[in-house]
Amino acid sequence: MFILANFLKALATVLDVALNIYMWVIIIRALISWVNPDPYNPIVRFLYNVTDPVLYRIRRYLPVAFGGIDLSPIIVILIIIFLKQFLVASLYQLAIRLL
Repeated sequence: MFILANFLKALATVLDVALNIYMWVIIIRALISWVNPDPYNPIVRFLYNVTDPVLYRIRRYLPVAFGGIDLSPIIVILIIIFLKQFLVASLYQLAIRLL
């Protein structure tokens, strides 16, 4: 049973790190959108390619209001925080109970 507990703990850790990295990528993309970045820059293209699929799904349901301010990065960050607080914490607690 300890193998499953260690697996769940490792999975929770990897998920936590991945969610942290993706949250920072969203924040960096939002900050870069305040300036006029070069669309041919490889870093800007990477940020857009990584974040556009998720942000596009939010933008379909969220109208652009409030003077043209894009609220989709805030919604995605809130979803990431929820996943970290619920899913990662649940995996950790489940792993602890299996020991």
